[in-house]
Amino acid sequence: MKKLHLYTVLIASALAVWACDESRLDLKSQSNYDYESYFSSADILNQATIASYATLLHNGLWSREYYFIFDLLGYEAKKTTNLQGDMAQLADYSFGTSQTQIGDLWNSLYRLVLRSNVVIDRGSKWSPTSADDQAKVKQYMAEARFLRSYAYFNIVNLWGRAPLITAYDSITANNYPARSSAESIWLFIENDLTAAAADLPVEYDAATGLGRATKGAALALLGRAYLYQKKWALAQSTLEQLTKAPFGYELDPDYDHLFSLENQTSKENVFQIMNGKWTDWGIGNQYYVFGGQETWGGKATHSDRAQEYGFRDWFNTYVPTTVVNSFKYPNPANGAAYIDPRAKYTFYGNAASGGDTDYCNRCAGGKINFPFNAADPQGYYVWRKYQYYEDVESYGGPQSPVNGHVIRYADVLLMLAEAYIQQGNSGAQPLGLVNQVRKRAGAVVYTSLGDQNNAMSLIRRERQLEFTGEQLRYFDLIRWGIAKETINNQRKAEPGDGLQPFQDKHVLLPIPDVEKNYNPNVARDIAGGWN
Repeated sequence: MKKLHLYTVLIASALAVWACDESRLDLKSQSNYDYESYFSSADILNQATIASYATLLHNGLWSREYYFIFDLLGYEAKKTTNLQGDMAQLADYSFGTSQTQIGDLWNSLYRLVLRSNVVIDRGSKWSPTSADDQAKVKQYMAEARFLRSYAYFNIVNLWGRAPLITAYDSITANNYPARSSAESIWLFIENDLTAAAADLPVEYDAATGLGRATKGAALALLGRAYLYQKKWALAQSTLEQLTKAPFGYELDPDYDHLFSLENQTSKENVFQIMNGKWTDWGIGNQYYVFGGQETWGGKATHSDRAQEYGFRDWFNTYVPTTVVNSFKYPNPANGAAYIDPRAKYTFYGNAASGGDTDYCNRCAGGKINFPFNAADPQGYYVWRKYQYYEDVESYGGPQSPVNGHVIRYADVLLMLAEAYIQQGNSGAQPLGLVNQVRKRAGAVVYTSLGDQNNAMSLIRRERQLEFTGEQLRYFDLIRWGIAKETINNQRKAEPGDGLQPFQDKHVLLPIPDVEKNYNPNVARDIAGGWN
């Protein structure tokens, strides 16, 4: 009994000591990161910056859904019978507030904002002593500002008024962000990109910097932001900078090369989405695009587009006949019937369409005639752009390494031409810019753009042909105010597709249920259950 009593006294004494020292109870897990102290080196801040870029390949964005959303909504692609479920809702404008891909797009754009805010917040609070680290911090914060601006550029164009989250710690459990005006979001984008351009390099080392935002990328996106807001003079002065030193952008002499397996280092690239190279295919899971981002292991950075659109593979989309016909117009030199040479690099078809009539030109077994089916009510025009059927007969998996273009120099030149024209100048300056783009593709050049109205008609056609299938058409139609009439007329004229589904409400996307269910301030601020 005495021995037991002694143990009891010792235990009681120990507990008393622990009770007097409450700090012993405040233990930190050695496996957890501390937000306040973790981001304290250039290497860690670089990792956070790269994690922000990684969001571009998340659900709703460039690994899979982004091209489906905007090719279908802009009617540059139409569904085959293989495309079912929520994707098919995009094709016929039957989507609502619970549409999966639109919800994913919203989530990933705001995830990009969140991660960029972390880099900016931590970078602004870390004070490195070495000049090298100080330069790196400025660069990483500038990259984050570019990425944050890209997210908000999409948000304001697609939804108009939306939450403007400018700081990492601005949201708490009882402080949900309300929707800000479109004007305030645009101003935020302008300020962010101006700051980013000041601190970003003109170029990086090719071995380590491919895909990172540059000063030119920030200026190009800023010029696009001004153009979309109809700030023509600012768009002109901003975009003009990219046509002279210190920038060395050039049109790629080979239009087809821009959508090939080797397009990473073209001088036409202004900002690209970097996808995995051939050597990366054995790393990670090829099906990560279906929801396994950052969880299924390895360098999963490829795109699913080639497999999804491929006529020899999953074959989910056609090229609409109305898009094919847009490549036919009067020859600028003599008014005769003419087919734009970019048709051959955009779709497979028959000789009468101008499309490519064979594939597998670099395959071991030699080229194969494209099986055009004139009896098919859809016309059987299929995608060539961003495919690599010239190299392989079929893919075997959704793992394309072809990089996606966000901004390329041809876009800069045509935006600059539009800025001139919108200010009443349809003369030599915009004519030269348009002809640069046409000449590169082997198209007959214009001797004149005509008056302002005619010049704008030519710019609209030029942008359609140059950027078919590059997810710009939908944004162009919306900003020009002609989306409803254009898309409905296309669908009415399309064989087997006489619907006219675009309604006035579709000018903006619906606020997703995922946001309404989370944020009561947004939920209370929606008209007609849509936006």
